[in-house]
Amino acid sequence: LYNFPYSSPRKHFLMATAPLIIFTIFALFGVSSLTAAAETPFVLAHKKASLLKLKSGTERVSVSIDVYNHGSLAIYDVNLTDDSWSTKIFDFMAGNTFNSWEKLDAGSHVSHTFELQSKVQTTYYSAPAVITYRIPTKSRLQVAYSTPVPALETLAEKTVAYKLDLAKVT
Repeated sequence: LYNFPYSSPRKHFLMATAPLIIFTIFALFGVSSLTAAAETPFVLAHKKASLLKLKSGTERVSVSIDVYNHGSLAIYDVNLTDDSWSTKIFDFMAGNTFNSWEKLDAGSHVSHTFELQSKVQTTYYSAPAVITYRIPTKSRLQVAYSTPVPALETLAEKTVAYKLDLAKVT
């Protein structure tokens, strides 16, 4: 290093500590954003369907959707909509595909169930249910999606395949 006539030890000290100061500022911003993120709702929704074959040859589909608020704040005006069930394939037997709740506290959950009856034999893929809710700290409506249901084989001929291994005796 060259020692310029106007150079001072104080200037070298400031130049050496500048990266440390910048790092500290970014670390403080990071910590503050993490604590702000921790004070929000965290909505999870699990959608499941089960098939029940009736003696009359018909088949019922029972759909259940569980909505969980795993965050630290309550959510308000919670609306659940599941419009993925085609009326060409299913008849609605009990309940409906939508529901709403005024408030869902932090750490709590709600469930919604409805029943359908299969009209045709098919493999059906249902889309995730949509959950909209309001957070007091944000003006925009928040959206969450449930897990999708695996493919449903409605009115399928369930054949049991038996495997018989024969040993050849010599």
